[in-house]
Amino acid sequence: MERIASFNVDHNKLVPGLYYSRRDGDVVTFDLRFKKPNTGDLLSNSEMHSAEHLIATLLRNSADKDAVIYFGPMGCQTGFYFLFDNRQLSCEGAIELLQTVFSAAAVFEGEMPGKSAVECGNYVNLDVALGKAVCKFYADLIADWTVEQLSY
Repeated sequence: MERIASFNVDHNKLVPGLYYSRRDGDVVTFDLRFKKPNTGDLLSNSEMHSAEHLIATLLRNSADKDAVIYFGPMGCQTGFYFLFDNRQLSCEGAIELLQTVFSAAAVFEGEMPGKSAVECGNYVNLDVALGKAVCKFYADLIADWTVEQLSY
């Protein structure tokens, strides 16, 4: 069998950042990595889930919402995948969009989007303050990110 591309990333040396993962036709996948270097600390389930709700909501309410295909957690819990339609949004534009939504999430005011039993199967671990803190960390990290930095 072919080895999955993400298995070629040395997770022992993984540093937080924004990386180009793959292209499938017009769909581009970015890896948003959060794993802390040296310690190997991952986001807690509540941190990851809370950041996901904030970012997914802001992406799907952005001016570029039609280009957004998917935003969600990686199975290995080292970050998130962001998939977008490259016909509608360039890699440069995707970086700018992520910078904008993470900055907005870092100062989000109001109730956590989707925090009810009807809207989310695990709504009890959602926390706006945790989500904002994670988003601030990442907003600061990618504030000056460029296309040239997308490579692992």
